[in-house]
Amino acid sequence: MSDTVIDERVTDEIEALKAILLDDELNIKENDRGEPECIETVLFPSTGEDSQSQYVCVTLIVQLPVGYPDVSPTISLRNPRGLDEDTVRLMQSDAEAKCKDFIGQPVMFELIELIREHLTRSNLPTDQCAICLYGFREGDEFTKTECYHYFHSHCLATHVAAAERYYREEQEKLPQWQQDTTNKFQAICPVCRESINCDVESLWSAPPPIDVEAATDFSVTAELRELQKQMAALFLRQQQRGGIIDLEAEGVKTLVRTEDEAGATTEGLNPPGTSLNAYANQNMQSVNQMQIPQSKQPSHQTQNHAHYQSRHHNYHGHNNHGHRNRGRGRAHYRRQFDRVRQTESTPR
Repeated sequence: MSDTVIDERVTDEIEALKAILLDDELNIKENDRGEPECIETVLFPSTGEDSQSQYVCVTLIVQLPVGYPDVSPTISLRNPRGLDEDTVRLMQSDAEAKCKDFIGQPVMFELIELIREHLTRSNLPTDQCAICLYGFREGDEFTKTECYHYFHSHCLATHVAAAERYYREEQEKLPQWQQDTTNKFQAICPVCRESINCDVESLWSAPPPIDVEAATDFSVTAELRELQKQMAALFLRQQQRGGIIDLEAEGVKTLVRTEDEAGATTEGLNPPGTSLNAYANQNMQSVNQMQIPQSKQPSHQTQNHAHYQSRHHNYHGHNNHGHRNRGRGRAHYRRQFDRVRQTESTPR
């Protein structure tokens, strides 16, 4: 066949589609040469004039290859609403088989009618309510949003009421000059975050879902207990290998502390490992001695006072040195303190 004949068949099919479908239902993409290469249309079940009873929909995308209709087009179904995966796979396989049967002639109308038949047979939501995570049973009252998502009416009322209450609370936290009274609350879809319009009062009148009312209280099963044991063993293993962060230890990780050794004295050369707290206690005792009036202090206390001044001078010199060398670790500070103690204990 010549290219002119192929173009005529495709052109006639496109003109017929434009005459039957509305502009917002049909999207035709063309290549640089002005030839149609992709046709998109949103399909709904056949419910006559009652559009409110259309609970499912899907977008049919047909890629027209070079040589169509003598070459089979590529079919894909996008954005299914209210359809389970098995139904979508069945529609996909039937559409591909239809394209093979109609090689050599336009197939768009056949595909549209095929998908509509599937949608009409499956015109009930088969997925779960995204709020309560229960399915839809016969007798449940559910609501379809403008974006074709489905929720139990009672669940949607609960969600919208909670969202509005949170919105009011956040507005009240703002200063008076930042509160915008003209910006009214707008309900959004819990799934796709699109704006939705719903009458909360009428939704509240719907009964709760049947599965929610019949749900039993939670109880720990044997399977869950076994899983808890496995997780506890895994936690202990990670903790032993240093893979668990201890928040309390992280909060005091810069604090240098050692245990006091039995029999440690505050005079003479202190052995390695003496607690820093004991050294601080010595300074506190010297401070207390300074608080006694000079006239009432014994001679040996006066000597201690002079000894404290010398120690105090050395101690602050150590602090300044440690400030310049911050972060060198516990061993560095212990060597510095021992060096100060040796200096103090050396006979003058």
